[in-house]
Amino acid sequence: MEIQIVQARTNKPVVTLTDQFGPETTIGEIKKAIGKAKPRFQDINRQELRQEAKGKGLKDEESFGKLGLTEKSFILYFKDRGIQIGWTTVFLSEYAGPLFVYLLFYLRPALIYGGSSAPMSRATHLAAAAWSFHYAKRLLETIFVHRFSNATMPLGNLFKNCSYYWGFAAYIAYHVNHPLFTAPSLLQTHVSLGLFFLCEFGNFTIHVLFRNLRPAGSKERKIPYPNSNPLSQMQSLVSCPNYTYEIGAWVCFSVMTQCLPAALFTLAGFYQMAVWALGKHRNYKKEFKDYPRRKAIIPFLL
Repeated sequence: MEIQIVQARTNKPVVTLTDQFGPETTIGEIKKAIGKAKPRFQDINRQELRQEAKGKGLKDEESFGKLGLTEKSFILYFKDRGIQIGWTTVFLSEYAGPLFVYLLFYLRPALIYGGSSAPMSRATHLAAAAWSFHYAKRLLETIFVHRFSNATMPLGNLFKNCSYYWGFAAYIAYHVNHPLFTAPSLLQTHVSLGLFFLCEFGNFTIHVLFRNLRPAGSKERKIPYPNSNPLSQMQSLVSCPNYTYEIGAWVCFSVMTQCLPAALFTLAGFYQMAVWALGKHRNYKKEFKDYPRRKAIIPFLL
């Protein structure tokens, strides 16, 4: 069997593989063969193989037989995904930054605003506690809870993501910790804070549910269903309840601080998470014929 590997964008040849490949050969094994022939692509996470130039990337565990690749000679299209970095490193970088940046404004306001005798409001202190709780939770979940379906992501995305998280952290912290910050009423602050923590615990509940759904070291996919935890019942309404709770938490934070930059951060986050949720929702319905009727991210609406 002869397999021609060509660039997806230009059709230029990368390598031609000739070996005792057969119906049981997997895409992962072909990637290893490419890495052996081309040391630059030895990290198979850097490789993406497709059946069509503009098609979808093939999964490592898929076999030639399953894909219908039984000819003596055929072409696979190759995309270089660039230098890769582990997801755990990505998340630790993305979440440690906002925690450090926000606390810099909160703990050392004189460095940012100069000398000021104005005392911080209760809302400012509670906002710092909520922000710190959220990102500390994210860091701990990254280390102890999350199981990633993909091992890596392109290094270039790390700088883009960190710019987003770190930049918004500075933007929000500058306003909430400012000596001229006008705090909302205590009732508004406390009610919003309580709902913020409710959404945070709901988000954690879903992350644990997802972790238990996939055995360690596998890429097995199942339909997620609620468990005995009442907060997990959101899973029966939407495909991505972790995003639903995440957006709920930031809406509460925005109301708690009555801060426009926080609302803009919430809006930007909602747009991106809605895109992700709609994509995952489509994949669930495509993969599982018996997938239950749910929305993607907002119950009964979206």
